[in-house]
Amino acid sequence: MRVTSICVRLLTCFYRDAFVLGLLLAPAVLGQQSQFQGSVPTGTASPTPLPLTLRDALDRGLRTNLGLLVSGSASEIARGERLRALSSLLPQVNGTISETIEQLNLKTVGFNFTFPGFSIPTIVGPFHYTDVRASGSFSVFDYNLRKNYRASRENQRAAQLSFQDARDLVVQAVANAYLLVIAGSSRAESLRAQVATDQAIYDRTADQKRAGTSAGIDVLRAQVQLKQQQQQLLAQENQLAKDKLALGRVIGLPSGQEFNIAEPVAYSPLTTMTPDQALRTALEQRADFQSAKALVRSSEEAVRAARAERYPSVGVTGDYGDIGPALNNSHGTFTFQAAVKFNILDGGRISGDIVQAQATLKQRQDELADLGGQIDYQVRAALLDIQSAADQVAVARSNLDLANQTLEQGRDRFTAGVTDTIEVVQAQGSVAIANDNLISALYAHNLAKVELARALGGAEQQIQKFMEVK
Repeated sequence: MRVTSICVRLLTCFYRDAFVLGLLLAPAVLGQQSQFQGSVPTGTASPTPLPLTLRDALDRGLRTNLGLLVSGSASEIARGERLRALSSLLPQVNGTISETIEQLNLKTVGFNFTFPGFSIPTIVGPFHYTDVRASGSFSVFDYNLRKNYRASRENQRAAQLSFQDARDLVVQAVANAYLLVIAGSSRAESLRAQVATDQAIYDRTADQKRAGTSAGIDVLRAQVQLKQQQQQLLAQENQLAKDKLALGRVIGLPSGQEFNIAEPVAYSPLTTMTPDQALRTALEQRADFQSAKALVRSSEEAVRAARAERYPSVGVTGDYGDIGPALNNSHGTFTFQAAVKFNILDGGRISGDIVQAQATLKQRQDELADLGGQIDYQVRAALLDIQSAADQVAVARSNLDLANQTLEQGRDRFTAGVTDTIEVVQAQGSVAIANDNLISALYAHNLAKVELARALGGAEQQIQKFMEVK
């Protein structure tokens, strides 16, 4: 009986450990798993428990999850950097209005002449003048600036794709947390049924002992079994409450908001999909893969920009304005300048920039190749997990039917006085294990669907298709 209890405890932890592993692996690649487990709570708590469907949870998560909000800010930062790079290629025009009052000492500029019979003053002023002027500059040709702009444009595209990938990570985190609550609720319901069964057997055994048809050891054995199940139920209810808190944290529910799962996810076998088909879909749809490709293109442009520092650049500057003692006593003046700037000696600075840009490009290319291998692994592993979990569900259902038949026969034999409570307790342990196996298999199957949805990209649409979310 002790061995049975240990097995039950181990199986109780199985699906929870699987959830933690599934929730952490994908975000850990980005080093941001804590962000996707947090959120910005919105609204006020209602005293009425909230009915929460998977669709509702996903919508809330996509509005309030911290990881997605941070990714959106990063995308805006990249957009700002692109606009700054673009501004370097466009004309720059500034206007100034100045009023100047000045007094000069001509001796400071070398004017110190003297003539016999003449007194030449060396202090001029004070005098004043007004200047209204517009000045502008334009880079006619600068290959370095053009390539830097293209690099910033690819960086912005990569940031936008990273934002789309962040949505997939949010969907994955929310779905995993929702499925964990469903599994925990099923486990709690199973334990409540087992406690009710153990209570009935204990009451019957106590009645038989009072009637003199059952030994005292049978009563003690039934009571021990009842207490063990009650203890497991208390632990499971506590864990379920914590799992609900974790789900509320992921989707930004206000503090203290109670909710109930309004839509248990039914078991539905997945349509056949070959690994090659799934991999092609993933490489086309995965936003993080497309983002990594955009970063490679950005690094290629950065290498060209570094090499372009050696090329001449052509620019023009000019200004036009009115200057005079007063606005009604002024005259227009202007300046126009065209210049060609070229490098003569930089002391190795440009070579250093090229080496750094090439090293960054190599790093981005290696990361892209690694991500391709990672996607291949995730797709194939998810398909294997789905097939294995589907087989486990079939076996677990069959085993649960057999365990229930065994328990029913054990009860009948005990009621008839053919056997003692040992057979009944062992049958109850078998039913508990079979229930745990079925719950774990159903959870593992749905979890594998979530992992496949993430692996394929477009997780929100994929989950709706795989789990028939409305």
